[in-house]
Amino acid sequence: SSLGEDDVPVTPPFAGDDILRCRRGTLIHRLLQTLPDVTVGNRANVTETWLSRVAGDLDVHSQKRIAEETLSVLEDVSFSELFGPDSMAEVPIAGTVMTTDGSRTIAGQVDRLVVTDSRVLIVDYKTNRPPPEHENDVSPAYIRQMALYKSALEHIYPTKQIRCFLVWTDGPRAMVLNDDLLSRHAP
Repeated sequence: SSLGEDDVPVTPPFAGDDILRCRRGTLIHRLLQTLPDVTVGNRANVTETWLSRVAGDLDVHSQKRIAEETLSVLEDVSFSELFGPDSMAEVPIAGTVMTTDGSRTIAGQVDRLVVTDSRVLIVDYKTNRPPPEHENDVSPAYIRQMALYKSALEHIYPTKQIRCFLVWTDGPRAMVLNDDLLSRHAP
C-alpha cells in the first residue's frame, strides 16, 4: 500500500540482519494469511512443513522462532475474532477519499478484514521488534495507512463501526488504534 509522496523511507533490506528481518516479516505474513483456514490441530505440522520447503535455507532455530511467533498469534484467544470465520485475508481495497487537497484515489491491501452485522475490523500485521508499547509511539506512516483504509471503508460501510488494529507478532498483542488518533492522520 502506498501512502504517496510522504512515505517514510524504508531501510533497504540488502545487508546483514535486514535481509532476515524482511524475510521473517514476509514469511509470518504469509503464514497468518493461510493458517486460519487450516484445522487448529494441523497448524503446527503445516507450518513446519511449509517453512522447511519455502525457507529451507534458514537454520532450524530461525524456522522454529518464525513458527512459534506465528502460531502464538493464532493461538491467542484475544485474537480469535480477527482470525475467525467472518474474517478474510489479503483484501484489496480501492477508492476515492476526500482530503484537504481534494479527492485522492487510494489502493491497498488489508492484511485481514472482519465484517459483522455492526462492525468492520481492519487488521494490519507488524513484525517490528520490539513493538511500541503505546499507540503514540507507532510510526506515523502506519497510522496514516490505517486512517486511509478506515476512510475508504467508511464509504463502503457507512452504518457500521470501523475499528483499526495493529497486530504486533512479537508478544503477540493487538493494538486498537484510537479514533481520535486516526482522525488526526485522516486524509
